[in-house]
Amino acid sequence: MAQRVAVSDGAAGSKRTSRVRVAVRLRPYMDKQDEKSEGSCVRGLGPQKLEIINWRNATETLQYQFDVFHGEQTTQQEVFLTSVKPILPHILNGQNASVFAYGPTGAGKTHTMLGSQEQPGVIPRAVKEVFNLVGAQKKDQDGWEYSIGMSYLEIYNEKVLDLLSPGSQDLPIREDKDRNILIPGLTHTPLSSFADFDTHFIPASLNRTTASTKLNQRSSRSHAILLIKVVKSQRGPPHRQQTGKLYLVDLAGSEDNRRTGNQGIRLKESGAINLSLFTLSKVVDALNTGAGGRVPYRDSKLTRLLQDSLGGSAHSVMITNIAPEYKYYFDTFSALNFAAKSKQIVNRPFVRETVLAPTIAPGKRTREEQEAGGSGEPQNKRSKEGKKAEHSPSPALHSQSSPDSSVLDRLLALEKMMMGSAERERLNLLKTVAQSRKEIQMLKEKQKELEDKANMFNKQKETTEKESKDALLFKTDLPPLHRKQSTAAKPRKQQAVVTPLQVSQVQPLQQSAVVCKPSQTLVKKKRVQTEVCDGKENMGVDLPPVEDVNWESRLDPALLEQSRKKILQTLNSGSLKELKSLQQIGDKKAKLIMGWREINGDFTQVEDLRKIEGVTVKRFSSFIKANILSSMGK
Repeated sequence: MAQRVAVSDGAAGSKRTSRVRVAVRLRPYMDKQDEKSEGSCVRGLGPQKLEIINWRNATETLQYQFDVFHGEQTTQQEVFLTSVKPILPHILNGQNASVFAYGPTGAGKTHTMLGSQEQPGVIPRAVKEVFNLVGAQKKDQDGWEYSIGMSYLEIYNEKVLDLLSPGSQDLPIREDKDRNILIPGLTHTPLSSFADFDTHFIPASLNRTTASTKLNQRSSRSHAILLIKVVKSQRGPPHRQQTGKLYLVDLAGSEDNRRTGNQGIRLKESGAINLSLFTLSKVVDALNTGAGGRVPYRDSKLTRLLQDSLGGSAHSVMITNIAPEYKYYFDTFSALNFAAKSKQIVNRPFVRETVLAPTIAPGKRTREEQEAGGSGEPQNKRSKEGKKAEHSPSPALHSQSSPDSSVLDRLLALEKMMMGSAERERLNLLKTVAQSRKEIQMLKEKQKELEDKANMFNKQKETTEKESKDALLFKTDLPPLHRKQSTAAKPRKQQAVVTPLQVSQVQPLQQSAVVCKPSQTLVKKKRVQTEVCDGKENMGVDLPPVEDVNWESRLDPALLEQSRKKILQTLNSGSLKELKSLQQIGDKKAKLIMGWREINGDFTQVEDLRKIEGVTVKRFSSFIKANILSSMGK
């Protein structure tokens, strides 16, 4: 049974979180000084600080502070002792550790990680230190066994290749249920000593892809990752097993193809390298944001493998290599900014521990198990017989010894518990189904209630429309009030102003006494009839004019029918311009008519126009009158 143990509970006793440690290493001049004799663009200010010239203003400098700064005179051993060695003991306690070198091409990353035979780099020193730590632990702890193994791979053009097996193809990257990154098919070689490591590592390093560019005679064209796995197993119960991993990563450098002169296959390799490093910078930015959003680990195979090192569960160290020459200025400036962002990343290490299930030796089995095992009967058949024995015990069962009875009781209790869990699951499922049916029934009842309300609302709306129509017919029984236009050429000196009477409620015809009296205008020899209401409280003002609804009766029926057909034809087949030519039809109404026509087909009669949104009975009557009178006037 696998379990995750917090860091503070393990043997390390460190904090639950671990920040990524960032070290910067400045390599010495490879050749002469620059042609302009400008000197170095970077210099150290102490064991943790450095400064670089500000490219916007040459008289100013920009200062950076990191965990460690290694100057030009720093040796390989000092880099290892200061930056790498402190994290190696965590591996023996079931935790992960990661060391990777970052920087532009030609800045000395491969020299820092591999070194030479005279000056070994981080990788050989770290592996030798792991063997030393394991040897010391074996002397101090007799109850534990240790095993060490290695895997070595490279990421070339976004392909994962096994360096220990050169003929292998592109390997997939997977993730197990505990979110551990795995590579199925990757060769894992057991190691017994450091000499054994050298035997496998040196030939595998020669399989790594390298090439020559204008900036580097032996430029790495791929990212190389060495995995050292340490498994710590307990001999006695409870048989605990802790697994620690050490990732040693040599990244390929970012390249400016204008200066490296890459072409063809070199240009393709450079594009893959820069793309993976750009994804790495996006991962760092996402981790520093801290908003809980998506971290693009899966956008590149490099970041997928470094997922445990950046924001994961490993103790991580990043060694940033920079160059002092001015031709590397912008590469150095970008590398320092990336390192400054990386030191803010926080990892959460934990102990990977597995407790193995105890196994019973064949010689220590009970007599009941030996008899059951020797009979050759299936296990389920023996369980059924045991269940029958529980319900109808036989005399032979009572005659058994107490140890055998206790074993049988435990087996029967276990079977009963298993049957009980299945029954509980079935009851829970039935309960869930019943609850779902109840919710569906409630939704149906709510839907029916809403439908009843909608029908009631429609009935009320129809009743209101009918009442308003009856009220309109009642109003149209009154004779129309019109003011005739004067044809006199003389200007008007005085004019009577008639203000309409504002009545809050229309009284029934039977309850109001209506008296009509003539009123004269100031225009000579022109008279019109006006109606003045002399009720109980006559305010002395005229009623508002009422539309003449009997105008159709004064027209020729044949002409009236012809005008209606012409209007109906325009409504059914008229274009937008022709519809807008009708009286009281604007752009909006014309578009609504065309839309209604596309959905419902042609108008069967002119009265169907009232089905258009916004066309009330009053507006329809005004529309018919205006268009018929207009067509007859033409």
